[in-house]
Amino acid sequence: MSNQIDLNKYKDFVQAVTSDQSNDFQAFIENLVDLHENTDVNMPLLMTGAIGMANEAGEFGEYVKKVLFQGKELSEETQYNMKRELGDVIWYWINACRALNIDPNDVIAENVSKLEKRYPGGS
Repeated sequence: MSNQIDLNKYKDFVQAVTSDQSNDFQAFIENLVDLHENTDVNMPLLMTGAIGMANEAGEFGEYVKKVLFQGKELSEETQYNMKRELGDVIWYWINACRALNIDPNDVIAENVSKLEKRYPGGS
């Protein structure tokens, strides 16, 4: 195989193209301190919101995957569990809004405006 990849070389390549804040703890901390001092964003809450939304969306997606591709029944229990995951997504979403000091109603209004421009005929 002439196209074989050396994963250790790839690992070195990935390190070289990854930001200092991702590769180095001190650079990460310095960036957090800079953000804390120069913005009004609650960075711990923003990280909680971002990581939480990603995780909960993944859990919701897991149910969808199992129903669509693995034959899991779309039962009332499955739908109930999906509803609970969506609630968790919203909980983290509100925390992200809190972290950014933005009104969640403004987020939805902006989304509606964006979609109206994208789909002026409704679909």
